[in-house]
Amino acid sequence: MQTRFSYTDHFDDVIKTIKQDGRYRYFANLERHVGQFPKATLRAKNGTSRTVTIWCSNDYLGMGQNPVVMNAMKAAIDTCGAGAGGTRNISGTTRYIVDLEASLADLHNKQAALVFSSGYTSNEGALSTLAKLLPDCVMFSDALNHASMIAGIRAGQCEKHVFRHNDLEHLESLLQSVAIERPKIIAFESVYSMEGDIAPIREIVELAERYNAMTYLDEVHAVGLYGPRGGGIAEREGLMDRITILEGTLGKAYGVMGGFITGDANIIDAIRSHASGFIFTTALPPAIAAGGLASVEYLKTSQIERARVHKNAALMKARLKTLGLPFMEGPSHIVPVVVGEAHCCRAVTDTLLDRYDIYVQPINFPTVPVGTERLRMTPSAVHSEADIDHLIHALNELWNHHALEKTSAA
Repeated sequence: MQTRFSYTDHFDDVIKTIKQDGRYRYFANLERHVGQFPKATLRAKNGTSRTVTIWCSNDYLGMGQNPVVMNAMKAAIDTCGAGAGGTRNISGTTRYIVDLEASLADLHNKQAALVFSSGYTSNEGALSTLAKLLPDCVMFSDALNHASMIAGIRAGQCEKHVFRHNDLEHLESLLQSVAIERPKIIAFESVYSMEGDIAPIREIVELAERYNAMTYLDEVHAVGLYGPRGGGIAEREGLMDRITILEGTLGKAYGVMGGFITGDANIIDAIRSHASGFIFTTALPPAIAAGGLASVEYLKTSQIERARVHKNAALMKARLKTLGLPFMEGPSHIVPVVVGEAHCCRAVTDTLLDRYDIYVQPINFPTVPVGTERLRMTPSAVHSEADIDHLIHALNELWNHHALEKTSAA
């Protein structure tokens, strides 16, 4: 008798392998406290709950609890109800999304903007569409680009070249290997969230101009946080007008959700007209679009939140360095603390939560290479100095307990 394939056994083995490798992801059941974030209630499966401090949120500026944002969302709910009611093409284009797109175009000093349901779908949709619309297109992608960018490039089915992370010489050598008349796109990020480093944007733009390439810059970890109006690293460096397409998110520093692209009107319109991930997805609800609009407009003028997050990041890095705790010293607000082994990384984060009421998610393969497992710390505008001191004290105790390697203390 022929053996029948056991689907249950197969997927049991899949999960078992992930757990053996130390890569299984446990989701924390959290309830944030308005006015007290980064404090949140952690709800355990046994029914107990307690207050913890979140150290891995992308709500970098605390805009998710800003009264300006919350009031705008409440007003939209009271005016329009809950949902958008359809895709953008079929009744889902509300005045809030129209106003939000105008605000985002203004933020980046571009002719037009297009809002997607998330940063992932904006990258995937825009890059795949560009690759298909440009004849005989060649894509040049940084080795550490986000999974959404990789997915978009792969779906575009064009010729691609991956250049070593932030390696200008390698990028130029690849550009030189392609005929000047062929359409090209250089796709890269400004702030790389797992390393905390920043791309050499000016130099990449100069290469793009020399070799007749479009530039596609992902600013998801920079919008709201950098530049005089929160336009990102490109705004800070005075380079927005030299970038073809700027992509960002509303789900990080802006505190809500959604993704977007900005650029010349004809490029944005072409993507709007062809990107399946945009065309066939329900539009953002009015409340979300209203909150995003309020947050973008607020951060065009307020410098308080940006100043706080950069001050806290600098303070945290100084404390880590004093104790010789190993972290990746990048120029951004993101502070990756390296453990270097998956099971130990999980043990450290479990103990931080159980003993110190500190929640941070371990970052393991495939998000980062094996042997570089880390804690991705995100000091925010709403963390206090006492929060930072408590975290550093806990990390130091755990590094000593697990006999983890330290650097030379400052």
